[in-house]
Amino acid sequence: MVVDLARINRVPGDWGLEIGTLAETYRNCTVRRICQSELCDSYEHKHQDLSPDDPQKGLMKMATDIAKSLFRNLAIEGAVLDDAMFKTLAVAYLRAAQDTIKKYEDDASINGFYFDRHAERLAVEAFTRAIKLSAEEYLADPVGIPLISNWVRPTAAIPDFFDQLREAVEADNR
Repeated sequence: MVVDLARINRVPGDWGLEIGTLAETYRNCTVRRICQSELCDSYEHKHQDLSPDDPQKGLMKMATDIAKSLFRNLAIEGAVLDDAMFKTLAVAYLRAAQDTIKKYEDDASINGFYFDRHAERLAVEAFTRAIKLSAEEYLADPVGIPLISNWVRPTAAIPDFFDQLREAVEADNR
């Protein structure tokens, strides 16, 4: 990310970080300037438990935060998101997920691999619930948690902010 873009992009402070950053980049750049790149040779993925009974933990928390970020960014672009659209989304997701489970089960069978259909169905049910919870939370508060301010704000308040930040980093590295 170039410095000018990093200074103007605002980012979510939850699990919607990646999709929110992509949406901000899309808003602030021409599409021809956007690409994904790997920052490192290997990435340590932070595996989370599904936590289907607790939407404030694990993959359920991640899924709801990401969905809300997506919903808010769609609304920013002018999409009308209402109760009927969310019901349609949940039904469409459920059907697509059920079809995908069947395809993967068939593929595993052909190749002699174990496939835990029950575990996959539990995950689909949990993510369907996450869509519903995200929709309810979005409809109750479409604005949600404010994005973290971009770098323009601290430099407006503290003109030498970047000099102070550089000095603090240098002092920390000593």
